[in-house]
Amino acid sequence: MKAMEVKVRRISVVSSSPFEETVRRFTATIGRPDMKSFHDALEAAASMAGLEEIVRAAIGPSNLMEFVRFDAGEVLRKEAGGRGPRILRLLVGNPLIMKEMARTTPDAASYAPVTILIDQRTDGVHLSYDSMASLLAPYGSQAALVVARDLDAKVEQLLETAAR
Repeated sequence: MKAMEVKVRRISVVSSSPFEETVRRFTATIGRPDMKSFHDALEAAASMAGLEEIVRAAIGPSNLMEFVRFDAGEVLRKEAGGRGPRILRLLVGNPLIMKEMARTTPDAASYAPVTILIDQRTDGVHLSYDSMASLLAPYGSQAALVVARDLDAKVEQLLETAAR
């Protein structure tokens, strides 16, 4: 068995806005396709050009889309009789960006789409993200790191915008 240590750079910003407003601002420029239709269309694509067209139709102005969301706080709220923290985990990405990273670093596919954690704490709503460049750095592919840094910049901009 082979093991590798990965040093992760976590990026977090805090918003003083309400949880729902922060989530709305974060997702405002992210595509939210019907995932069954999206996957069916990807499977039916006859060419790479067709696949790219399907992805471009699914992403938002941020060049990203939401794959799935998990209400991680639901279990805690159930335990506390309906009271408790708001914790939302969003998987966000772009299959074309993942493809470019995985071309030289196949392990990139285990990190993409990326996780965005949005959670309510006493000091505000935290938006957190583990930098893709930090996750891919140990693999040594400069080509993948260029793409990862661009993805990081996109996500960091979304975090900053949502926190305003």
